[in-house]
Amino acid sequence: MSVPVRPSPDLPPRPATVEERWAESRAPLVQRIRDEILGDGPITFARFMELALYDPTDGYYARRADRPTREGDYLSAPELHPIFGAALARQVEECWERLGRPATFTLREEAAGSGALGLAILEALGLPARRAVRYLPTEATPVKEAAVRARVAAAGHAEHLADEAAPAETMTGLVIANELLDALPVHRLTVRNGELLEINVAWRDGWFADELLPPSTPELGATLDSTGVRLVEGQVAEVGLAAQAWLRGLGARLERGYALVIDYGHPAAQLYDAAKRASGLLRTYRRHHAGDDPYRCVGEQDMTAHVDWTTLERVAEEAGLDVLGRTTQAEFLTGLGLGDLLVELQSRPGLTHAGYAAARAAVVRLLDPAALGRFGVLALGRGVATGPPLRGLGFRLPARAG
Repeated sequence: MSVPVRPSPDLPPRPATVEERWAESRAPLVQRIRDEILGDGPITFARFMELALYDPTDGYYARRADRPTREGDYLSAPELHPIFGAALARQVEECWERLGRPATFTLREEAAGSGALGLAILEALGLPARRAVRYLPTEATPVKEAAVRARVAAAGHAEHLADEAAPAETMTGLVIANELLDALPVHRLTVRNGELLEINVAWRDGWFADELLPPSTPELGATLDSTGVRLVEGQVAEVGLAAQAWLRGLGARLERGYALVIDYGHPAAQLYDAAKRASGLLRTYRRHHAGDDPYRCVGEQDMTAHVDWTTLERVAEEAGLDVLGRTTQAEFLTGLGLGDLLVELQSRPGLTHAGYAAARAAVVRLLDPAALGRFGVLALGRGVATGPPLRGLGFRLPARAG
């Protein structure tokens, strides 16, 4: 997500009172989470995050349709400009070619949002590939999926929509997960007196509060052990078991084809570097401002955590997927010829100066290593050749001196 990292000026200074926290949050959701805690005891932070984001009635993703837009809480690459989708269309087309131009090629987009990415890809595909593609958007609720399908159909691509029963089937084609894994629930860990503990969520003094307990599953410690990471005293870190589960599901679903995972993250040694990230990388987003208090604006703000590329690659291989490569989004888009697309745009009939300026500004931001260009792109495959590299993996920026 591309947002300035500064506290939101529209929120009262911390510490907020209990009354302020109720007022800024989704009250019915707070009540349900509170009741679960009072009935069963403290819950894992992963459970709290799951409810805050994915509760089918009051969760952030279930309710907010405008979340990844200029009017919402953050701006994603697909919403920035259709040129992002046009670049990815080149990778879609190459994957279709490498699979032998199958008559039906499923393009499954996880967390499709408004459908901006899928629509931009369909618009940019060459005619032979577009005839074969069947776009399958998935979202947090059936209502949101229906809205994406309606948008694609209204744009004249109804015949390119996959059957709605397809999610339960194995597929041949390409899966795109753009900014999905960072928003899946994470467990939070810390070390006290040399002991690995999990940060749970309790109800104390009228609001949510941290409570340290032994890890809820051995899988948490095992994940850190598999990377060689040892947390230091007082360090806080996130472990994404839900992201691992998603990859295992991908391994079961993808019969033959490719997957592109686009997100911000780090190899484990960098992600858990106590000198740089002693407090972890859990972040909140609301009205294009970043924060670090997950107990504010419950149900009304986004929550994310950077992904662990080391663990994701290991789990992908265990799930029967081949790791085809990983690069930055800046390198990936450069390899796909994003700059060429911008040049070609100048000759498009009816393009205004303002329209070109918007596209150019988007390209700059997409390639900026301090903005969207720093995102990672992980390419996975199953039943496909591991070489030569996909077009998006074929470009590398010169290494920095020193």
